[in-house]
Amino acid sequence: MYIESQEQLRQLYVPAKGRSKDKQLDALEKHSINFIEHSPFLTISTYGKPTNTKSGTLDCSPRGGKPGFIKILNDTCLLIPDAKGNNRLDSLINIIETGSIGCLFLIPGIDETLRVNGTARISTSREHLELFSDEANPPQTCIEIAITEVFLHCAKALMRSKLWSAESHIDRSSFPTMGKMINEQLSITDTPENQDEMVMRYLNDL
Repeated sequence: MYIESQEQLRQLYVPAKGRSKDKQLDALEKHSINFIEHSPFLTISTYGKPTNTKSGTLDCSPRGGKPGFIKILNDTCLLIPDAKGNNRLDSLINIIETGSIGCLFLIPGIDETLRVNGTARISTSREHLELFSDEANPPQTCIEIAITEVFLHCAKALMRSKLWSAESHIDRSSFPTMGKMINEQLSITDTPENQDEMVMRYLNDL
């Protein structure tokens, strides 16, 4: 059996009320600004434009840097640098097609998260890019977000996962390397790079 309507869904869940419902804001304030300024990591979610042959392409992508790498222009506008990556450009293409974005900000050691939703554009403005000129590899573009929704998210998910707990960490050597996994996925017979080689290659591109 599957849920196929909001009415069916609401029969199983008590409506949001109190702070859970009222906490949604339409602009940043001191606590959300402080959260973003301390966050070295976020994920961005985007979707592409549906066509006659397929639904819109979905994507969720990680972004990271030193705390403060996300620039706050004002209480309704953020800039995310598009750091050097794999050049698939999935998120950027989706932004061109639909201009919609969702962000989830995390701070190591903090179980609460911050959610920001809005509309996005890809900027090559000199004024914007100069804000990231001190990066080792300055971006060619950045994502400008016009905020429509912002709210703090409770700690339950990170508490359940024990994400920041040392007991949750695994020994990296016990897990396959990226090279090994991709080679096996693509049936490539070449010897994959080891973990140390991969890390050194990544370090050159940070």
